[in-house]
Amino acid sequence: MICGSMFSGKTEELIRRLKRVKIANLKAEIFKPSVDVRYDEVKIVSHDENRIQSTPIDNSQTILLLAQDVDVVGIDEAQFFDNEIANVCETLACRGMRVIVAGLDMDYTGKPFGQMPNLLAIADYITKLHAICVVCGNIANVSYRKVATGGQVLLGEKDIYEPRCRVCAALKS
Repeated sequence: MICGSMFSGKTEELIRRLKRVKIANLKAEIFKPSVDVRYDEVKIVSHDENRIQSTPIDNSQTILLLAQDVDVVGIDEAQFFDNEIANVCETLACRGMRVIVAGLDMDYTGKPFGQMPNLLAIADYITKLHAICVVCGNIANVSYRKVATGGQVLLGEKDIYEPRCRVCAALKS
């Protein structure tokens, strides 16, 4: 598991690990939720414009169908997947596959996001990344939403979100 706030480098780290998988000549399948079309409809793209080919899917069960005879499965933006994503990852791991998952551990209100708590609970290894607070420069772990509209899921980038520490996230600006 790779988790953290927005702008912490989760996708960058996922891409780095998956590129190493390819260097090792291991077979990998990479997935992202089809709702995430911010940078590219098919590729996983980091804020630094690094990219890797993926398969956009609507539901986590599709991963079981498409990830046949592979060594590694990569999954980005796991917080957007349905309630079965943890079971899918567990099934793949029990088949002997390495499963590398990245996602936001908390939503913009600081609450656990989607199925991330369940994924974190079954993970063998967890990497929690942090951004830098744009207000004070300390370690940031909050994806602060700058606009008051929208529900829990509001796709956006720096125009809508910014990384903040707990203290600065509590400030309303």
